[in-house]
Amino acid sequence: MSNSDTNLSAWEKMQRDMVYDDFDADLFNRRVAAKTIFKQYNKTTDEQPELRRSLMEQLFGSVGENVYLEPDFICEFGKNIFIGHDVYINFGAVFLDCSRISIGNHVLIGPNVGMYSANHSLDPDERAQGALIGGRITIGDKAWIAGDVKIMAGVTIGEGAVIGCGSVVTHDIPPRTLAAGNPCRVIRPITEADKVGFVK
Repeated sequence: MSNSDTNLSAWEKMQRDMVYDDFDADLFNRRVAAKTIFKQYNKTTDEQPELRRSLMEQLFGSVGENVYLEPDFICEFGKNIFIGHDVYINFGAVFLDCSRISIGNHVLIGPNVGMYSANHSLDPDERAQGALIGGRITIGDKAWIAGDVKIMAGVTIGEGAVIGCGSVVTHDIPPRTLAAGNPCRVIRPITEADKVGFVK
């Protein structure tokens, strides 16, 4: 580690996916700020779209148009979450964004989906002192993440991929594939034969 690296704050190290102190006081305050916003969001109703939009803009790093986020939603910082256009996030999502979580356009996310970008140190002594390094999660355009899926740090879900219910995704999933299981594995490509005639 260079001298310049040692001068970086925990938040700055987090943005660079460097090892940082998860117990840092500034990070604690940022988590409290995020909780204040998402707890307020979770008390809103479908009849308050303007308030919901305002709260999402305060919470997230960026949020596109036509984003529907169902309560109860939980995140760690919020500011490391970037959401595209025409995205639906179902009930009970938990996004631990100690690294960047990027969600593309036209993405469907089922209920109780977890995205966990955290990697605590495997060494118990380091872990007890707060050592953590994030791994970015990327969800490609038109992906569908079904209910109860868990996505681990460093994973990219390719464009148009479908992840089956209850999967634990520990490795990248190629575009336009159907994948499922624990650990999640590609089952087969998604092809023209999968069309049901809805789009002419």
